[in-house]
Amino acid sequence: MPRIAYFGPQGTFTEQAAMRFDGDLVPFETIPLAIAALRTGDTEFACVPIENSVEGAVPATLDALVRDEPVVAVAETVLDVRFSVLVRPGTTEIKTIASHPHALAQVREWIAAQLPGVTSIATSSTAGAAAAVERGEFDAAVTAPVAVHHYKLDEYATDVLDVPDARTRFLLLRLPGALPEPTGADRTSVVVTTPNRVGVLSELLTELALRGINLTGLESRPMKGKLGTYRFYIDVEGHIAEPRIGDALAALHRHSDEIRFLGSYPKADREPVEAHNEEFAAAASWVDAVREGKRG
Repeated sequence: MPRIAYFGPQGTFTEQAAMRFDGDLVPFETIPLAIAALRTGDTEFACVPIENSVEGAVPATLDALVRDEPVVAVAETVLDVRFSVLVRPGTTEIKTIASHPHALAQVREWIAAQLPGVTSIATSSTAGAAAAVERGEFDAAVTAPVAVHHYKLDEYATDVLDVPDARTRFLLLRLPGALPEPTGADRTSVVVTTPNRVGVLSELLTELALRGINLTGLESRPMKGKLGTYRFYIDVEGHIAEPRIGDALAALHRHSDEIRFLGSYPKADREPVEAHNEEFAAAASWVDAVREGKRG
């Protein structure tokens, strides 16, 4: 079985997501460490969170994707987010509650209503908060439901969430190699570093719009140490094997200082993509014929 590094320790939502893929799961304390294990060959894959429908993109993942050697996504999965609040057996009073910042943000209203006056404390992961509660450092932890099976804690509350239908998307990463075959329901991800000039983002988006490509994600992250210079993380519907997607990525390359391909992979929802590939193939055939002197 291949080894899959994941953002741990045991009991995180990322563990729940990684369990959907075939492999032996290996927890790492941070997202960068999980991706580093893939880059060094300690594992064959890495599973990491990429975005949440409430809190947006996960900055640690975005930054780690462009650091050091390239890695590519070959699959994605989406989890419905429902939290549990865990406490030590016999707990009757809660003064402190801990979790990952994203988790705390998604239950802020519940905490205010159910535990007024409690102090919220950020930790490196939801499971790390559970471990800290088990050690007696905090009174309660906001965790993934799976955490109760890994720690000697009781459920104080379950199915906790401020926003109904909150979801988190996770990527399965590996080193570059043969890409997944197109399915007709794919997503392509790239990160583009642009020169600092007027209208450059508009130029990128225009290249996509002209080819009828649906933009499903756009995030900007500052270049470390370069004030005013940004990387743009772009998700679009389609696969790089499709003529229109390949043509668009070539255009983005022309507008950028640097572009890194982050993968073409099946979408979790499997919703078919309106591709218009026949039109692009016909146009390319016409150009070829003109070049060969067969058409006017």
